[in-house]
Amino acid sequence: MKHFISGIFTLFTISCSTAYMALDSVQEFDIEKYMGKWYEIYRLPNSFEEGLEDITAHYELKDDGTVIVTNEGRLKEDNSRIKQAKGKAWIPNPKEPSKLKVSFFWPFAGDYWVLKIDSEYTNALVGDPSGKYLWILSRERKPDQRAINELKNYASDLGFDVESMVSGQVY
Repeated sequence: MKHFISGIFTLFTISCSTAYMALDSVQEFDIEKYMGKWYEIYRLPNSFEEGLEDITAHYELKDDGTVIVTNEGRLKEDNSRIKQAKGKAWIPNPKEPSKLKVSFFWPFAGDYWVLKIDSEYTNALVGDPSGKYLWILSRERKPDQRAINELKNYASDLGFDVESMVSGQVY
């Protein structure tokens, strides 16, 4: 029994270890300007958004400084149906306000880092230091393609596999 428990602990420890990319997030970040509705333009494929399109994220700042996150997407197989996920985000270190934590299933939380954003807060690149998650978000359903390409190039320079990105919108 002792070896069984030790084996499970070792397996858990190995499976939880992750290599991280050397990423910097945005230095100047105003969480209040980030609030509101964003359209997911591109993303790296992930299991929780599989089979969805017309994906949006809505962020609402609460008085206690936490952020209510509401993600929605239409099911590709039946676009009359919407899948919604609600979560909570927070800034663990006020000195790094663009490095948020987000949780949709407490007590599990993931990194949500704003890696690049324009001065008007209209287009953003969001990812995590594991390199597994990456999103290009815009305030517009059909943003300027030049701005989106710049974000893709920036993400590629950081080491993300932008060639694998899929669209979050249907045009």
